[in-house]
Amino acid sequence: MNEDPVRRRLAALGALLFALGMVTGLWTAVVLTEKVKVAIPHLALAAHLNALLGCFWLLGLSYTLPMLSYGERGRKRLAIVTLVPAYGNWIVTVLASALGARGLEFTGHASNDLIAALLQGLVVLPTLVASFAWAWGFRRPAAGRPT
Repeated sequence: MNEDPVRRRLAALGALLFALGMVTGLWTAVVLTEKVKVAIPHLALAAHLNALLGCFWLLGLSYTLPMLSYGERGRKRLAIVTLVPAYGNWIVTVLASALGARGLEFTGHASNDLIAALLQGLVVLPTLVASFAWAWGFRRPAAGRPT
């Protein structure tokens, strides 16, 4: 079987993110049942869901990678630029849940502004780049594939 290592790696990292999301579900349960008190309990749930959504994004990209018009280097770059926000969204939201900081805007509070900067740098900007690059890759059939 001629297996594409980039696709396999994306799928494996998607599976790992799913597992991390399930472990984060334990954190969510502890926080939402108030066994551990945090300032914004629903951020734990957001972290859990972000991991699951990131997993499905990575699996979707892995599945569609052969359909894209990018060469090997382009597919590797797209994989990396997608891995950053998929994992970044999970880890930054876990951190935000522990710190009790939403990070949706810069407020002058150190923990909130740290989360805001991390969200911008590891999630928002890379997600915009990755999602548009993924969509752009469908503009024409992959080389050597019939239309």
